[in-house]
Amino acid sequence: MTRSHRISEWNPEDTVAWEAGNSTIARRNLLWMVACDHLAFGIWTLWPVMVLFMPQSVYGFSAADKFLLGATATLVAACLRIPYSLGIAHFGGRDWTAFSILILLVPTVATIALLAHPGLPLWPYLVCAALTGCGGANYAASMTNTNSFYPHRLKGSALGFNAGAGNLGVPVIQLIGLLVIALVGHRQPYWICGLYLVLLTVAAVGAAHFMDNLEHPTEVSHLREILSERDTWLLALLYLGTFGSWIGFSFAFGLVLQLNFAAAGQTHAQAALHSAEFAFIGPALGSLARIYGGRLADRLGGSRVALAVFAAMGLTTLLLVGISTLDAHNPGRTTALTIIGYIGGFMILFVLSGFGNGAVYKMIPSVFDARSHLLAVSEAERRHWSEATSGAVIGFVAAFGALGGVAINLALRQSYLSTGTETPAYWIFLAFYAFAAVLTWSRYVRRPASTRSEQQQAAIDKAMSR
Repeated sequence: MTRSHRISEWNPEDTVAWEAGNSTIARRNLLWMVACDHLAFGIWTLWPVMVLFMPQSVYGFSAADKFLLGATATLVAACLRIPYSLGIAHFGGRDWTAFSILILLVPTVATIALLAHPGLPLWPYLVCAALTGCGGANYAASMTNTNSFYPHRLKGSALGFNAGAGNLGVPVIQLIGLLVIALVGHRQPYWICGLYLVLLTVAAVGAAHFMDNLEHPTEVSHLREILSERDTWLLALLYLGTFGSWIGFSFAFGLVLQLNFAAAGQTHAQAALHSAEFAFIGPALGSLARIYGGRLADRLGGSRVALAVFAAMGLTTLLLVGISTLDAHNPGRTTALTIIGYIGGFMILFVLSGFGNGAVYKMIPSVFDARSHLLAVSEAERRHWSEATSGAVIGFVAAFGALGGVAINLALRQSYLSTGTETPAYWIFLAFYAFAAVLTWSRYVRRPASTRSEQQQAAIDKAMSR
């Protein structure tokens, strides 16, 4: 007899039911959600890996064209994240996940066809890159699903693991790209696509068999409500700085390295291999840092961790400004010391953005749980409002944060077109990190006194410290 895959009654705060078996159900759904999200992230990053296999002499695309491919994939993912988060709430985690993974077979097959026919104009590549953006949209759906399955005391760890392990899909496909370049050369990208065709099929079947459809409280009406909440927009700006940095750098880092290796006098094949050797390390470190960032936020509070992250990201970006400025004012080939500086600076930014991702996502349920204590409603209604609002905000923030990746790729593209260096883009990044640090401190770390009752303030302080 087959089991039912639909769950209509679910209260993760019920500790008795949690220990009696709900924790096992939540864990099983989380693991399959993560596996599918991991592959979806890989497909989202497909074209930033493919450009390493595309010499300009063969395909005719400049560095600016290649940055545009990454920006297109990121923009589409950002636009689709809200529909995806609503889709999983309406259709259920099992049905939506299996469907959304099968969709990714289309751009994977299309990539093989495009790379086999060099000389085509840019637009079909942009269309294919846009389709890979569906993989990035999966992220919002998975986070919304996980948020509904887990209790508040475990949300930081669960959301951090979901995001971190899912984010590892980016460095994994980059590592596979490195292995392909090293073993069969820089003109055989088809092996990567072929492998993912198999993995996507297995993941879709696994999701259909082992996941469940949980009834989510998130609806379109909740999305409309959160847009009038100031904290929705402020948290979205913070996530724009953390996740936007991580995904933007993940898409751009390999190409930036390849350009610098080429400027140092290497051939395309050499530059592709050497950039691939480093490109996956930063995203991997950031993905792992996200897991621990969620755990650290559970202990110290998400706002404190986020403040420290933005301050450190600003200092690191200032270092990159100095390196890029010195490189631009020294004629001749890029030196090994300069390349080491770029790699080191970006690695630090990857780690910090990973910690920041975990911290900001921990802040979302905490902020709105704190807000719920100001409502004159019953405890059940208060908890429902908190869960529904948090779920809707998670989807919106995920979409808004991805726009940071678009901004980073477009800023780097315009910087190269205007000056031939990354320096102007780094100045923009630095200004935003400074703004985000001030915002975090003023709104979430330094909470001003108010006219709330002592009981309300105690409940809010408890929620914000979780």
